Amino acid sequence: MSRDKIKYFQKAGGKSIPDDKDSPLAGKHIQSICTQAWEATWSRFYRNDTHLFYDYLSSYEPGHELAHLPAADEVRRQYPNIYGYGTGMEDCMISAGVMLCLITDRYAVTGDETLRELADAVFQGIQLCATAHGIPGFLARAVCAEDLKGIYINSSRDQYTHAVHGLWHYFRSPLCGIERKAEIGTIVSAIADRMIRNVTPENDYDSLRADGTRDTHGISRMWNVKGHEAARLPMLYAAAWDVTGRQVYHEMYRRYLEPAVEQSLDFEGGQPTYALLQMQCSLELLSLLEQDKSLKKKMHGIMKRISKLCAGRAINADCLARGLDLTMVGPDWRKSGGLVGEYRKVWYCIRESGEAALAQLIGNREKFSRSQQELLAQAITRIDCGQVSSGGIFYLQAAYWKGTD
Repeated sequence: MSRDKIKYFQKAGGKSIPDDKDSPLAGKHIQSICTQAWEATWSRFYRNDTHLFYDYLSSYEPGHELAHLPAADEVRRQYPNIYGYGTGMEDCMISAGVMLCLITDRYAVTGDETLRELADAVFQGIQLCATAHGIPGFLARAVCAEDLKGIYINSSRDQYTHAVHGLWHYFRSPLCGIERKAEIGTIVSAIADRMIRNVTPENDYDSLRADGTRDTHGISRMWNVKGHEAARLPMLYAAAWDVTGRQVYHEMYRRYLEPAVEQSLDFEGGQPTYALLQMQCSLELLSLLEQDKSLKKKMHGIMKRISKLCAGRAINADCLARGLDLTMVGPDWRKSGGLVGEYRKVWYCIRESGEAALAQLIGNREKFSRSQQELLAQAITRIDCGQVSSGGIFYLQAAYWKGTD
């Protein structure tokens, strides 16, 4: 997609949203801020060469917002770490999944045809992270913008969860054409095949790094995990089955589903909000595909519990935001050592407000209370879109469009 087209789409408004004065999420003011956030997302956080959205900005100077991204030599040396933590390349696949869901939800509300090419652009970013390294089924967190091939070798189940969740929603959306559906099938089936090969007792159920070694931190383990993580593996197999129709993936999905649901019933409530959102995404996909009424009921019950927890997280994030300078810019990770100190609070507070609302809306949209709508509206309207450096604005927009009739 050319830069001229990006500029056009940044300004594309589509149909207006009904001005329901009874809803805290309605009205021209909040619509205007969401439009500004949309423009900032595409003009500042997105790169046209990689088709990726990055975690934070290190400058508000035009053209220098993402100057902190690692150089090709740094990525080759796996500097500063094998995860890319703190560099801005850490969560690009998570963000891509969130953005695809945002776009499909926005299209469902507005019918804006300009979103078709934008969804395709996000897909290309995921496709690059799935193919640039030449390792079938491995999904890199991001690809180096300098050489369009360098990656950090350690991904995580979180990256796979959001990316596949987003691809699945895109696949089922009217925005997705026949060619892209086939390519989604290729990507998701390669991921599932890699899981079948690697997620075994011999590997301690680890999906493995790009170089074939085990992840020592446990963030790539897909089975024998905590309750909030148990649904990830069957979700990946279920998505692969749904987009390809291949029986082998259906068999794997059925093998893991019931024990995953039983483990999910005892999930740990103290997990971070981002983990609860990922659990919600996994259960949403599984519950929508599942035909067994008893299993569906159990999953819906779990999702309601997650929603209740996340209502409290939204309140906490709102309280924290009141004492933070939300216009802070991200640090130079080469000097700071990553997203640390006060800035990390700012960066995540914005994101958590969106995550908490989004998790509730996925879990039970009809029960998204007026008080929670007000908290989401406050989280959006307190943002100065000319001075916001956190990729948390992706989540705020995603929640807005999922919560809009």
